[in-house]
Amino acid sequence: MFRAPSFGGVILAAGESSRMGTDKALLAWPPATEGRTASSETFLSAAIRSLERSTDFVVIVAGKNSGALAPIIYSLGSSLVTNPDPDQGQFSSLQVGLREVMNRGRDAAIITLVDRPPAAIATVDHLRRAFEAAPSNIWAVVPEFSGKHGHPYVIGREMIEHFLQAPATGNARDIEHRYPERIEYVSVDDPFVVTNINTPEDYAALTARLS
Repeated sequence: MFRAPSFGGVILAAGESSRMGTDKALLAWPPATEGRTASSETFLSAAIRSLERSTDFVVIVAGKNSGALAPIIYSLGSSLVTNPDPDQGQFSSLQVGLREVMNRGRDAAIITLVDRPPAAIATVDHLRRAFEAAPSNIWAVVPEFSGKHGHPYVIGREMIEHFLQAPATGNARDIEHRYPERIEYVSVDDPFVVTNINTPEDYAALTARLS
């Protein structure tokens, strides 16, 4: 039996990108390669586009970088919320984004990080449909590629409430691991769901793969 949840998209973008040396949200996507100039798109704009077709709205949680990200966010019709204390960690930003989803009357969220190439639109749609088709005892759907779990992932009201009740310094993975029977892992043919970009070397390696 299909559920009929309403979805908000959440992109976590409040990190300081200290290892990268520049804001990862603003990295060009796709990057420049031999014979191709860098795109005017960024990790941030591409992430918004990847979620917008499967959600009612997309909320970007920023931190000290909110001023730099705002023009991209607003030009794409998305919403910006600011984590007042991003130094508490990524989980605190997740809570800020989920409160916005709940305040807007939605009962499910598709969550991703800005520090990676975006999952394909078809991948996001597949994960959403998997959540809708899952039995009611499933609280989350997580993508799996080559034995690794990644983003974006989908959570329903039950998991949202557990996340919001936890300390701001908590960890989403630890909470999910308390309820393994509530998680459905869905295999996808999309390596970007498990591709993390943390350093200039990571970005260079990604660029080389695309050349």
